[in-house]
Amino acid sequence: MSDSFSASVEVRYGWVVVWASLVLNAIALGAPTLLFVALKPIAADLGGERWVPSFAYSLLMVGTGIGGVAMGWWMDKRGIIQPILFGSVMICLGSLVASQSEGRWGFWVANGLLIGLLGKAAMIAPLVANATRWFDRRRGLAIAIIASGQGLAGAVWPTVFGHLEGAVGWKETYFYYAVFAAVTMLPLCWLIRPRPPAAPPGPIRLAAARGGKVLEWPPELVQGAMWLAVIGCCGAMAMPIVHLVAHTSDLGYAEERGAEVLSVLMVAGFFSRIAFGMLSDRIGAAPTLLIGSACQLVMMIVFSMVESLTGLYVAALLFGLGFAGIMPCYPLLLRLWFPVSEIGWRVGAQYMFAGAGMAIGGTLAGYIFDVTGSYAPAFLSGVAFNAMNFMLIAMLHLRSRSLGLSPRAV
Repeated sequence: MSDSFSASVEVRYGWVVVWASLVLNAIALGAPTLLFVALKPIAADLGGERWVPSFAYSLLMVGTGIGGVAMGWWMDKRGIIQPILFGSVMICLGSLVASQSEGRWGFWVANGLLIGLLGKAAMIAPLVANATRWFDRRRGLAIAIIASGQGLAGAVWPTVFGHLEGAVGWKETYFYYAVFAAVTMLPLCWLIRPRPPAAPPGPIRLAAARGGKVLEWPPELVQGAMWLAVIGCCGAMAMPIVHLVAHTSDLGYAEERGAEVLSVLMVAGFFSRIAFGMLSDRIGAAPTLLIGSACQLVMMIVFSMVESLTGLYVAALLFGLGFAGIMPCYPLLLRLWFPVSEIGWRVGAQYMFAGAGMAIGGTLAGYIFDVTGSYAPAFLSGVAFNAMNFMLIAMLHLRSRSLGLSPRAV
């Protein structure tokens, strides 16, 4: 490897950016977490059908994905501070509007437009894309830490929201969350404001620059395959995450137990995601993603079968250990195969299709339950989504290996 490839972009302040991004992301994830923790009481107040709050979650995820492309472009042009400040304010405003909702349309607007499209859209894709410019040698670990905001949020918010919703109701819980978000998120944005150092040249650009092709294929083909892959993994992923609390309650256990099961899943995901990030720095993003995809597929089958409370805890733990390794790998693959000048909008677009997958999976599981009265068929339908993900990523990985490209950034 040449000396230019030995240069590193990493500086100490990059870790300040990473940890501040982690906490900011975890706080922002309180909004969707509250939605599915309180899914049953929200449904009861808004007409009695579970597809109504499930659809609100779908709107939130689709809005997050679409907005993420614009937020990524905004970050590329003006830096990270403007989009994350704007997004933080919108999350707070959307939560306030949700707390005052009297019907389904107001609740949908609060979640889809304010919290999703204009708020949460700035919290993951721009933060992750920004981090890829601060790191090269430990990029996988850095991205995994930020993405672990999902696990950190899952460790804290379900239990907090479960008790608070039971005490004061879901509307007041939204209000208290909005106030907390306002006093914590805005100061964190200030820590993330510096621009990253200029990136040294590296092997990433060699892999992406051969005749304008990626993996010796048209870039649109590779990008399209990655979009379909992320729809597959997220379609499956959303089913237990969105409906696990309700599923536990349907099996005869208290909603607090369901919140605890979800917390177990998210806590396992928090630690596993960091471990997977370190693994991706060693073996590459594609092999790491395939391991996570295989684990998630197996556990979707398990969720369709288990009914005991102990079994739910164990299944949640194992699912959390597996699914967490998937999402941080996509920005790593984009950074590996595509030019750095395109990283902002490509990461945003990848998360847009991830949001579409979450939206499809979350709503489909709710619809299947309404038709069948059981979540088991819904979880089994997720196996097909997951199989599509595994096959597409395996195809891209085998193509990369056949071309002799390194699976790692450095």
